[in-house]
Amino acid sequence: MDKSRMRGTTICCVRKNSKVAIAGDGQVTLGDAVVKHGARKIRSIRDGSILTGFAGSTADAMNLFERFEAKLDEHGGSLLRAAVALAKDWRTDKYLRQLEAMMIVADAEHTLLISGNGDVLEPDDGIAAIGSGGNYAKAAATALARHSELDAEDIVREAMKIAADICIYTNDQIRIETIGGPAS
Repeated sequence: MDKSRMRGTTICCVRKNSKVAIAGDGQVTLGDAVVKHGARKIRSIRDGSILTGFAGSTADAMNLFERFEAKLDEHGGSLLRAAVALAKDWRTDKYLRQLEAMMIVADAEHTLLISGNGDVLEPDDGIAAIGSGGNYAKAAATALARHSELDAEDIVREAMKIAADICIYTNDQIRIETIGGPAS
């Protein structure tokens, strides 16, 4: 493993009732050292109607954000069509295939995982997570969604705290963006 490779991201997205929330931690590591505590890995785009989050290198993520927004323009703002078009390009384009990243995108109706393998996946339960602490955050969010009255924003906040307690590449500098539902 290349010890100079930048690592460390956890992104979690939860859809519950009429609200969608996405959260990302802020930690970036280089080898065995933390180089940044407050990186911004999630975004709200299209006047707050679409949430995005990435796991992977910063340059790759910025490239993917730009390409995703261009695909939204090409496809009249349709999240599904833009996601499929991006995944297709990502899988078939010689340059894009080299990108090491994953994305979660969500709007009022859909939550999608997009990967460079050409995958566009919509989770059955409305919960998605990626990155080094993704499995921890997804497990925590799933349990909280099933066994609590918390709303989507509170679930992602608590799930990210749990992931930060377990994953050494995830910190507690959490940013959250939401769509729908009453503000909390």
